[in-house]
Amino acid sequence: MVWSSDPATPAQVEAVLRAMLIERHGVHTGCVPARTLNLVCVVDGPSRAALLERLGSLGPGHASRTIVCSVVPGRADIGALARIGTDMHPRPGEFAVLRETVVLDVGERHLPHLESIVDPLVVSDVPTVVWSPSDRDEALRALAALAEVVLLDSSEPASPSAAMRRTRGWLDVARVVDLAWLRTAPWRERLAASFHPAGLRADLERIRAVTVRHHPGSAVTALLLVGWLAAQLGWRLRPLEVTGSRMQGVAAARRGEVRLALVPSAGQQVPGLAGLTLETATGRMLTLDRAPGGLLARERLGTGETRSWTLLGASRGEAGILGEALRAALVPDGVYGRAVKAAGTLPAQ
Repeated sequence: MVWSSDPATPAQVEAVLRAMLIERHGVHTGCVPARTLNLVCVVDGPSRAALLERLGSLGPGHASRTIVCSVVPGRADIGALARIGTDMHPRPGEFAVLRETVVLDVGERHLPHLESIVDPLVVSDVPTVVWSPSDRDEALRALAALAEVVLLDSSEPASPSAAMRRTRGWLDVARVVDLAWLRTAPWRERLAASFHPAGLRADLERIRAVTVRHHPGSAVTALLLVGWLAAQLGWRLRPLEVTGSRMQGVAAARRGEVRLALVPSAGQQVPGLAGLTLETATGRMLTLDRAPGGLLARERLGTGETRSWTLLGASRGEAGILGEALRAALVPDGVYGRAVKAAGTLPAQ
């Protein structure tokens, strides 16, 4: 079911949503609205179609109700479109979860007042996530009182320093879910599993070099991975130096220094990491590289023996990352803040 009006008021949109839900349920009692999470997005008008397409690819991972505020410069009133639907027709005894989407066309003059515009439209008694893919922090601040979680992508700002300052600022006032951090998840999982056997855990204290290869626009993702290692292993990061597009430096560990290098990979086509290499004082070298179907792992032991294998299913893709972010909004992550704090020693750029 689709409804639109231009102009429209928030109260009018809320009444229409309620009426459509009642009508759908009346036609088929198996059609029920999801009641888990609100997602409020603020996006510049030209990016609206791409955002809606990205949200549409979430499938079962979509929010219960999605409200997209599309910013159109110079607009004085509010236009609205409301859509309710499901991907299946329930058979007797089955349920179909309804997806609710509201698109509001707003002007820049509305941004400081978004809380009063959006408040009537969010489902009460479930968490609300706010996100601005267009990095309109003014809008996010206006919505902060409604939100339990602020969704960010720390890879978006122009420089890693600006990204980390922005992230730390939001961590002071809200719980943050960061797409850049979630892109490190499969790498963190596989890396931790590589040291899980009892005979290899001692090597964590002997790491002497870490090289992280990343998409040219994902230096922050690489920094967060290094920050995670530092937070978990008790390293103290020193200021990193910039040589061209490469960042390097050292961390002080319990048993000596760890050399760090963050290297852009021109061949990496999607945001995130391309690979990493760890070297230990015992001569062990572990390399993980993105490969079709997962990660290609290669290991050289201190004895010179080598082996390689594939870790399947490592990449979630960008649609998967967004779906993972909505799930992460429901479960607090205490590790992320420590990784951000540890990675905060950055070059002044």
